[in-house]
Amino acid sequence: MTRLSATTNAVNRGCHVAKSSNSTSPRKPPKSLLRSSAKTAKPYAGFPLTPHPSGRWCKKIRGKLVYFGKLDSPGAALERFNRDWPYLKDGRTPPPIDTGDGCTVGLLCNAFLASKRSQLKIGELSARSFQDYFNTSELLIKHIGRDRRVDDLRPDDFESLRKTLAKTRGLLTLKNEINRCRVVLKYAADQRLIDRPVHYGQSFDRPSAKSLRKARHARGALLFNLDEVTLILAAADVQLRAMTLLGLNCGFGNTDCATLPQTAVDFAGGWIDLPRPKTGIHRRVPLWPETAAALRLAIAARPEPKNPADATLVFLTKQGRRWVRAQQKRKVDAVVSLDALSQAFRKLLNGLRINSHRNFYTLRHNFKTWAEESKDPVAVDFIMGHVDPSMGALYRETISDSRLLTVVDTVRNRAFPVDKVQVPRPHPQLRGRGDEK
Repeated sequence: MTRLSATTNAVNRGCHVAKSSNSTSPRKPPKSLLRSSAKTAKPYAGFPLTPHPSGRWCKKIRGKLVYFGKLDSPGAALERFNRDWPYLKDGRTPPPIDTGDGCTVGLLCNAFLASKRSQLKIGELSARSFQDYFNTSELLIKHIGRDRRVDDLRPDDFESLRKTLAKTRGLLTLKNEINRCRVVLKYAADQRLIDRPVHYGQSFDRPSAKSLRKARHARGALLFNLDEVTLILAAADVQLRAMTLLGLNCGFGNTDCATLPQTAVDFAGGWIDLPRPKTGIHRRVPLWPETAAALRLAIAARPEPKNPADATLVFLTKQGRRWVRAQQKRKVDAVVSLDALSQAFRKLLNGLRINSHRNFYTLRHNFKTWAEESKDPVAVDFIMGHVDPSMGALYRETISDSRLLTVVDTVRNRAFPVDKVQVPRPHPQLRGRGDEK
């Protein structure tokens, strides 16, 4: 074999050619190889790697060129880059690719999501929660690496992850993300995918309660004032107005409104009676006359449902779909949560220039804040569907309708003060319920 052919083969294999005894400088790659790399274009704009005359993709990291794969395999090179980048940018050596039977981060996330997908199908997990777990799994794979063994994770890995999260997330969001990361990694130990639990060290702690209180104080109150409530109700369309009134009257959130069946609304008696989707806690709520009238209009104007299973719902979008629903991603084995109510309400707030950190769920804050002026926190939590972990809850069998009426009347007097709005008389049947329970 000639010296030139030996050199060319060595370069094609990504190897360095040793200097000859009488050479004073490294031998340059053949001109044909230089022309080949010069003609190689990146697969798409923004591709992070650069073609090198040696026939490989490379990137300069911390002042040194690092190679990731052959020019004819940009996908494999990119995958290797994504795996090694979290280590190389910090000056650390990436671990070797595991080819044994150990549990890798990629295998763990796949197993975890398969378990959660089963819970999603039978209704034990919401689409929003599944989407959050899916995003967390993607985060772990991107930051730690798909091929990294779970039992090889060290506290410095989690310290680096927390620093990355803290750059783009507020304290409450950071707390929730750390919680989900721990849930995913705990699954590995619970399912005996690893021999011992993962050790996080002291740098992957959740933000302290004191830090969260300070952040909440700095953010300001999550509350709509009376003038803003009046503007929202006046500007909202038929469906948004009815859902806004449910938020104020009943403390309903997005999913509560999106899944409300017509059978749960007793127009004759003026009540809503159903369990809360999130907690399964039974709720019984008196309806204001304004809320009952708005619900009648929303049902009358409701479009035909796209899915026959949604035929009994009170609210449907203009396309005949649920306002909050789960949807399969195209070409990806993932389920995402679509919240059209949040989007529509944000558009409404922006149009009214009420565009701070508040959203539709803020109405639930309004209800809780105003309802506690009734001085009956047990009845307030019952209406909101909160879980009561106290011993008293084990002995409390019912709450009288008169207590529930007092709560919603207290909120109504705040939402529709007599000095600003002419309030219609209460629904006659609301006042006839008494204390039969």
